[in-house]
Amino acid sequence: MTDPTLDPPGDFPAGPDYIIKKLSGPALADIGHIDLVLLSHDQHDDNLDKAGRQLLSIVPQVLSTPAAAQRLGGTVKGMEPWQTISINAPSGDEITITATPARHGPADVEKLAGEVTGFIITINGDKDSGIYLTGDTVFYQGVTEVAGRFKPKYVFVFAGAAKPRTPFSLTMDSNDVVDTAAAFPDAMIIPVHYEGWSHYSEGKDLLAGSFGALGIADRLKILVPGISTLLY
Repeated sequence: MTDPTLDPPGDFPAGPDYIIKKLSGPALADIGHIDLVLLSHDQHDDNLDKAGRQLLSIVPQVLSTPAAAQRLGGTVKGMEPWQTISINAPSGDEITITATPARHGPADVEKLAGEVTGFIITINGDKDSGIYLTGDTVFYQGVTEVAGRFKPKYVFVFAGAAKPRTPFSLTMDSNDVVDTAAAFPDAMIIPVHYEGWSHYSEGKDLLAGSFGALGIADRLKILVPGISTLLY
């Protein structure tokens, strides 16, 4: 699981004078057993809410940023960009997870938004058929560096053009998602993190329209909440 937000709808303080609203709860009432959480960051409720934090206390392993590991403790392991960890699956396959650079907004935003990471997931060392989870980032040099090292089959882009208190986006807008598609020309692009909260300013219709206008609609996959989608 990545970035668990499991609370019902409600208000979440995002500073002394600002509230973000959660508009919808989790799509599934029972998420089942979780062996591993890939947490892009812990400092924002739309990536880790109250129930999500409770989940972390029973998950055997959590990978996130070094700052998150210091704050959360427990089973959370902090990873620097390009650091890897390997896990043996029950099937016998070796799952390798690589932390990737991420920037939660424009240049020099770290002092405002904090540290964030993305993840590359590969199976048995195959760098050409993995999964890239961008984490909360905009399109910038760090994303192109990932494209230079890996050729994932699926790219999960954290979209939505989130604007909680700023005039600029803290996550990918439609232009960024299109740029990401160009950087990973062989990958299916799967947007997440664009619905269910009040501060997301762009939704699936704008993404679909952008890809359609460029003639690449077949490279965008919109997931349906609560419905399982088989990728492999």
